[in-house]
Amino acid sequence: MPTIYLIRHGQASFGAADYDVLSEVGEQQSKVVGEELARRGVRADQAWSGTLSRQRATAAACLPVAGIDAPCREDPRWNEYDLDALLLGYLPELDIDPATAAASPKEFQKLLERAMIAWSESGEPVGAAGTWRAFCDAPCQALAEVFDNLGRGGTGLVFTSGGVISAICASLLGLAAEGFLAVNRTMVNASLTKVVRGSLGTSLVSLNEHAHFEGPNRELLSYR
Repeated sequence: MPTIYLIRHGQASFGAADYDVLSEVGEQQSKVVGEELARRGVRADQAWSGTLSRQRATAAACLPVAGIDAPCREDPRWNEYDLDALLLGYLPELDIDPATAAASPKEFQKLLERAMIAWSESGEPVGAAGTWRAFCDAPCQALAEVFDNLGRGGTGLVFTSGGVISAICASLLGLAAEGFLAVNRTMVNASLTKVVRGSLGTSLVSLNEHAHFEGPNRELLSYR
């Protein structure tokens, strides 16, 4: 049956002027996940990424290490939600001080989750992602198309973001917005999520695999 590995991008530059750039740790993580794919003997027929720099850079660092020479095609449906637009749109009504939220990843996560719940309930578009429903539906549609193109027994790699992977998992598991958040908050940078399609439909086989960041690589484990 066809298989798709959803790969979260390596650590971006949280707190920097341009978040959409891999950090030094993110570069290393991208190579380590490539080593993990090589260890598993994954031979991909297709590779995809969103158009964001951190997604494309993860693919560029990972694929050579994995020994995969398939060209990496881009599709904006694999892009993450627009974080800046989300926070600008919902910070005033949530009455949270962004300076306080930015002081630590934990506080930032609380802010983000409250903003996302508000987005999911509003029905209003936020940035390029559009409405909550549009954001969740787009990667599911892209996933179905990749499966269609893979044919029987093919393997695809998709370099994307935690929110996108969480949206797909929530759809496959029948989870509401709160379930999406429960998945999303635990997503590890450069983790692997495996999805297959068989006679009974599309199924989630594994979620957020990150054993490649245990043992000697444990210092590379990060969530944001």
